[in-house]
Parts: sequence; C-alpha cells; structure tokens
Amino acid sequence: MSDHATTVDSRPRRIGRSIVAVLIGFVTVVVLSLGTDQVLHVLDVYPPWGQAMHDPALNLLALSYRIVYTVLGNYLTAKFAPHSPMRHVWVLGFIGLFFGTAGAIATIPMNMGPAWYPIAIALTALPCSWLGGLLYRRQQTPR
Repeated sequence: MSDHATTVDSRPRRIGRSIVAVLIGFVTVVVLSLGTDQVLHVLDVYPPWGQAMHDPALNLLALSYRIVYTVLGNYLTAKFAPHSPMRHVWVLGFIGLFFGTAGAIATIPMNMGPAWYPIAIALTALPCSWLGGLLYRRQQTPR
C-alpha cells in the first residue's frame, strides 16, 4: 500500500463540518431568495404574497436571481467543505432538485403562475450546483 493511500484512508471525514458546509449553501439560497422576494413585494414589483403572479417577465426575474443565488450558495458549500468540494456541491444540488420537484408538484395545480417557472427551478438545481462548484475549483487552480 502506498503512503498516499494510507494518508487518504486515515483522514477523518468530519461529517459535522460537511453538514455545516451544505447548510451554509442551502441557507444562503433560501435567505437571499426570500429576502429579494420580500423586497420586490414591498416595492410593489410583485403582487402581494398569496396572489398569483402570471406575468412571464416577473417569473423570469425571479428565476434569474434564484439562479445567481443558487450558484453562490453552491460556491460557498464548496468553499466550506472540509474535503471533496464537488461531492458537497452535488449533495446540495440533489437537495435543491428534490425541493424544486416537490415545489413544482405542489404549486402547479394551484395555478399561482406559469407552470414553466417551478419546473425551471427544479431543472436548474443541478446545473447551478455544478457551476458553483466549478467556479470555486477554478479559483483554487494556480494560474
């Protein structure tokens, strides 16, 4: 057995730090998304909470900043991961896919807006996760 294999195998995994890294990313996405939503509701850009929002431009606006926040959240998850940053990013990505899919299933029948919006939220979870991890990895690569 090589020294490298022994070193890698003997390293503790630090599950608590892994959970914290994923939580940092998740909370970042949720807080920034809901915070921006609230500001846009207060400014009367969005209709009041609980009312349907069928305007495609407003849904595209919401999708746009959620994409940016999801990339940022995954970047932070990679940054705070104690090891294997991309593995942590994929965990957060699948959590996002799960919640996005559940949200689409729950909200589409409610007719609160166009059906494409919650579907797009679910479908962008994994690509945004990958991009956040990639941006972190590129920053770490010496030039």
